[in-house]
Amino acid sequence: MNNLSAIRNFCIIAHIDHGKSTLADRFLELTGTVSAREMKHAQILDSMELEQEKGITIKLAPVRMEWSGSILNLIDTPGHVDFSYEVSRSLAAVEGAILVVDATQGIQAQTLANTFLALEHNLKIIPVINKIDLAAADIARVTDELKNTLGIDPAEIISVSAKSGENVEKVLEAIIERISPPKSLSQNPETKALIFDSVYDSYKGVVAYVRVFQGSVKRGDRMKLLHTGQEIDVLEVGYFKPKYKTAEVLHCGEIGYVVTGVKGVSEARVGDTIWQGNSLNPTPLPGYRKVTPYVYAGIFPTEGDDFPLLRDALQKLSMNDASLQFEPESSAALGHGFRCGFLGLLHMEIVQERLEREYGLSLIATAPSVSYEVVKTNNEVFKISNPTELPDQSFYNEIQEPWMKVDIIAPREYIGAIMKLCEERRGIQTNIQYLEAIRAILSFELPLSQIIMDFYDQLKSVTSGYASMNYEFFGYRAEDLVKLDILVAGERVDALSNIVHRKEAYYTGSKLTKRLKEIIPKANFEITLQAAIGAKIIARETIPALRKNVTAKLYGGDRTRKDKLLKKQKEGKKRMKKMGQVEIPQDAFLALLKR
Repeated sequence: MNNLSAIRNFCIIAHIDHGKSTLADRFLELTGTVSAREMKHAQILDSMELEQEKGITIKLAPVRMEWSGSILNLIDTPGHVDFSYEVSRSLAAVEGAILVVDATQGIQAQTLANTFLALEHNLKIIPVINKIDLAAADIARVTDELKNTLGIDPAEIISVSAKSGENVEKVLEAIIERISPPKSLSQNPETKALIFDSVYDSYKGVVAYVRVFQGSVKRGDRMKLLHTGQEIDVLEVGYFKPKYKTAEVLHCGEIGYVVTGVKGVSEARVGDTIWQGNSLNPTPLPGYRKVTPYVYAGIFPTEGDDFPLLRDALQKLSMNDASLQFEPESSAALGHGFRCGFLGLLHMEIVQERLEREYGLSLIATAPSVSYEVVKTNNEVFKISNPTELPDQSFYNEIQEPWMKVDIIAPREYIGAIMKLCEERRGIQTNIQYLEAIRAILSFELPLSQIIMDFYDQLKSVTSGYASMNYEFFGYRAEDLVKLDILVAGERVDALSNIVHRKEAYYTGSKLTKRLKEIIPKANFEITLQAAIGAKIIARETIPALRKNVTAKLYGGDRTRKDKLLKKQKEGKKRMKKMGQVEIPQDAFLALLKR
């Protein structure tokens, strides 16, 4: 079927837990795409165990439905900020978006972020207020928020209960009436299709999820990925019902899948263009960029023998997740492991949980850190993700750290507490906007290193759990950053090195040495713990020596007998201090490094 006027391509965007996947369930039921017998659980498009457990969408899921003579192609997108690039590519593949807002919570930070992304792609927005069946629902207030914040006409808003199915048919009707059908980019016989996601299938290899913008794709076609230059043979095409359903051809305007025959998703990246034609210099579809991780952490097996298993597990996981990056890392404390790059903290948490559950591994994850840009004395710029990679201070001019634009939505009474928290984290306030009588949007610029540790927990704490937050990367900024080293008995411990702002160096160093003093067991000699910036010691703690009572065997006699034994002990301890090695137990590193 190649009747463009009968096709509607759309996605659902919402904040986490606003009922996006439940609304998709009702669509599947009403259109008869999935039978009642197949609806084994709620959120059927969230197929991963973690998605079901956490109640969030981690991986987007497309599905093709038929309703009133029209073909409806839905892409259920993730709601979390970590997956915003995946969401942006999904928005580029459709003509409309359903904006779902919880009737009890109103507009949240990620709702705004994803709506602005949709507006950037010139999509038709269909506003939907969900959960109207709840006692706490305040439809009038949420309607005013949508009108005042996003300029939405209240007459266009549809109030539904995705759980009970109330008014869901009206949403399907609005999709057909309001969203424009797809159009071909040109009458040129060339074929162009956008890859908006790709997954690895153990039987089929890499399966690219595509939207065909021009021409058609059929089995046996020889095509090319314009950004990577990889040539592919199309082994199979089809669409989602929601499982794979093979087809003869994917026509212009349709959303479906292409089995590419390549072996890694890194070769069929999200945002790339599949092309076939005679042009010598074909133009790819706009918007492609390589996803860059901003958060890094070391992942180590608790048992050294599990290192090969961890390597295999990461390789298999990266086949389905091109944004996951990893390289081998060795630590004196934790043994052999991998330095992994993630899109954010949720992405890191999901990867760790999948490694432990799906591959039966017991893992240690070090505290997350960020990537820095170092400007050398010859103005060459290079990135580091580990403090140990930082060269001597004489070899570079400055260190630049990633900064984020942060939007926080919270009740007005918490504005003062939020401002104080952000100022303590080196935040710069850029704007404040009042949503209605009781809530406000606060905008800040914050260094990512201050966000990734416990910022969100602190934000929830100072706002009694009412705040929601969204952040996006906007650039690197030069700051007065220094490498903080920890010395144990005069020896630098690389695993404990850190890059911190000079103003925070004393506090961080003092805190680390105090914790180490509690953790490292006493030895037969005195152990010094020092925090240093270069050759300058900024904090120090001392673990006293274990003292054996060498005079216990004396039962009397002259005082000089006792002094002689004490002097001998003192000289022995001095000799041990020069020659003794401090073995830091792994438990000590776990207490300091574990998140």
